[in-house]
Amino acid sequence: MFSPYYAWSGRGDPANHVSLNVALYGPRGNRWAMTERGRDSLHRDATTLAIGPSAMHWDGDCLVIDIDEVTAPLPSRLRGQVRLYPQALADRSFALDPRARHVWQPISPRARVDVALEQPGVRWSGNGYLDTNHGTEALEHGFVNWNWSRAHLTRDTVVLYDGARRDGSNFALALRIAPDGTVRDIDAPPPASLPISRWRMARATRADAGAVTTVVKTWEDSPFYARTAIATQLFGEPCTAVHESLSLDRFASPVVRLMLPFRMPRRA
Repeated sequence: MFSPYYAWSGRGDPANHVSLNVALYGPRGNRWAMTERGRDSLHRDATTLAIGPSAMHWDGDCLVIDIDEVTAPLPSRLRGQVRLYPQALADRSFALDPRARHVWQPISPRARVDVALEQPGVRWSGNGYLDTNHGTEALEHGFVNWNWSRAHLTRDTVVLYDGARRDGSNFALALRIAPDGTVRDIDAPPPASLPISRWRMARATRADAGAVTTVVKTWEDSPFYARTAIATQLFGEPCTAVHESLSLDRFASPVVRLMLPFRMPRRA
């Protein structure tokens, strides 16, 4: 959905613009891979999706992701496997606009993730998450911006989703998801501000009234997108949340589109 090549093509054939995005953040440095490929590199059936040398498939109750990519803008090999074991499965999806042109679904609000990378040589296990978005128009045609966050509480998972639509209206989702996958709509906590990013991206979230919300780490800081770890408090529980801010006005800028190929090269 962020492909400049797809936009320049007139958005005629999405299957000709596919990629696997891998972002690795760590004390030894960050690595990023998002090589776009054409239709001939796409292979899929009911259980498997392969894009070039990388692929993912279901193995019983586990989603297996085999990664074999080259990073950008500085090339290095990123190779290994990620195994995601869903601990809850949700069956609700949510339209983000009145005409359901943009739909989001939290497939597995909480999961166990095992990461084993050969290059670089790192491995760990921890909490994870699996969701999906689909739509019938470009994101920048539907939205001005949004903020999204996910927090794992002691028992439940909380997802907060706020945004401004292109038609001037706003949307807000506040969900509390139980360990069995039951999704419950809840009253959204009050707004809470966050400091702007290095690229002066505005960031905002929601938290308990009177709680202090701080940025723990900014993982991704780009002209139109920021991914952040925040320390916050939700429903009386201190927690760490994964937070994302997206500016579609900035993304639609011709200057930004010309910058994207440096991070997102294309192979036919």
